[in-house]
Amino acid sequence: MKLVELFQSGGLFMYPILIVFAAGAAIALERLFYLSRTTGATNRLWSQLVPMLKARDFMRALQLVENTKSPLSSILSYGFARHSANKRREIVEAAMEEGMLDAMPHLVQRTHYLSTFANIATLLGLLGTIVGLIQAFTAVANADPAEKAELLSASISVAMNTTAFGLMTAIPLLLVHSYLVTKTSRLVDSLEKAAVKSLNMMIND
Repeated sequence: MKLVELFQSGGLFMYPILIVFAAGAAIALERLFYLSRTTGATNRLWSQLVPMLKARDFMRALQLVENTKSPLSSILSYGFARHSANKRREIVEAAMEEGMLDAMPHLVQRTHYLSTFANIATLLGLLGTIVGLIQAFTAVANADPAEKAELLSASISVAMNTTAFGLMTAIPLLLVHSYLVTKTSRLVDSLEKAAVKSLNMMIND
């Protein structure tokens, strides 16, 4: 059965499932674009920053992070601000941890909605099937005995379409959610690694 035919024969519950899928797809695309762009910006900033830190040119490094918009620049700007006033390692480290806490919400926001939407799509599919079966048995009860078997079979087939469509929506959303969580974790690890390396180059006593 073609997807369009499956959708058309599934009843009213197909539409909320489609809305859930559209919302999930929009969030997934936005998060994929954001994380890819942020990863690229982080790599570019780090490649520019390393020579400055090795040369202990902290003024240029500070100007660079202030003129760059990325989670890494936000984290390091906290550290550079404390480093100029106090060179104690624990103070600079605490400032970078504060910067990481500020950056984290932007990295993980909206990703959790994908798993929620997957669950909603599955439940809507099951609800649509149950409602369809109730309607099917009600209709069969008043049908001609010779037609009951054929009518019930057709009605059950239509009712099951909502479960199928719900699962077809939920599975991709769960897969994308898993991928985004992994991608976010890798980005967070790279930010933490860059922060530690920067701290070591800033304070090497």
